[in-house]
Amino acid sequence: MSVATQTQVCDRPLFIGGSWRPGGGGEWLEVLNPADESVVSRHAVATATDLDEALAAAQTGFETWRQTTPLHRSEVLRGAAALIRQRLDPIARDLTREQGKPLAQARMEIEGCARHFEWAAEEGRRAYGRVIPANQPGLMWTVTRHPVGPVAAFTPWNFPASQAAGKIGSALAAGCSMILKGPEDAPGGCIALAQALADAGLPAGVLNLVFGRPAEISAHLIASPIIRKVSFTGSVPVGKLLAQQAAGHMKPCTMELGGHAPVMVFADMDPIEVAQTLVQGKFRNAGQVCISPTRFYVEAPIYDQVVEAFVAGAEKLVVGDGLDPRTEMGPLAHDRRLAAVEAAVIGAVEAGAQVRTGGERLGN
Repeated sequence: MSVATQTQVCDRPLFIGGSWRPGGGGEWLEVLNPADESVVSRHAVATATDLDEALAAAQTGFETWRQTTPLHRSEVLRGAAALIRQRLDPIARDLTREQGKPLAQARMEIEGCARHFEWAAEEGRRAYGRVIPANQPGLMWTVTRHPVGPVAAFTPWNFPASQAAGKIGSALAAGCSMILKGPEDAPGGCIALAQALADAGLPAGVLNLVFGRPAEISAHLIASPIIRKVSFTGSVPVGKLLAQQAAGHMKPCTMELGGHAPVMVFADMDPIEVAQTLVQGKFRNAGQVCISPTRFYVEAPIYDQVVEAFVAGAEKLVVGDGLDPRTEMGPLAHDRRLAAVEAAVIGAVEAGAQVRTGGERLGN
């Protein structure tokens, strides 16, 4: 089943125990193209029973995968990377239709997924241990690395494919199985990764993919004794909540949370050149990036020049449908972000900021 390469409105099913399937409750939720709000796909909604079956599959898959040699794990990941590159164009188009980013950026993201898998494939072959000098004659102390167990991973909508690839590649290379809760706003990228891994020979149950209601899924998975590790990328408030849930069961967490990135521009910089770089950084993926600049500190001697060049660069950006090759910035991913950005602009103006360009919706 190659659901990730379809171009029409398509179903995004669950992937449990090596099989693509709808949710047990038969519920599907629509996924909208943020450029025109047309329905491009719909994703299945996992029930508690589905999650229990995913947990059982992850446990079974782990028992198989942990006994698989690092060399073979590497071969599977490399095989999946090759398939991702072969399917790059249709996967990227699906990503743009669901998330909104320009097609060129979507292509870069999918190419990055292949590189993630290749890097993990090589690192997994080098999970060396250590020999520690003993404190008594005749003793030898050694440290060996073992997979921690089934992982519950939660990935965001702003980079729906590459964030998933980083978590999947690392866990699988280490010998862990995984249940991935992909982003409901843009599920196609995770679907494509799971399909590529399945086609590359990943045993059933090693990777399971679910969608649904995030709070219900995270609470159910983290509380299960089968899950031994939690990995999350997203906002600080949600990260705190998941960390609290994991702490109640003494489970280790890896958190990549929202940033608050400053940019410092010194007077010995070329103001025109640096402004061009700042425009690229600020408006990439419509600013929906963890490390997107949130504030700029510019030394006084070149402040005015940098501001003028930045405004000019912003005004030249072509905003539109991500599938249009002329587009340099696509729409915000969903109406929640639209409302948040509008509120940020209003709040800044009320606090004394001056709007130099933009500040309101463009077209539709």
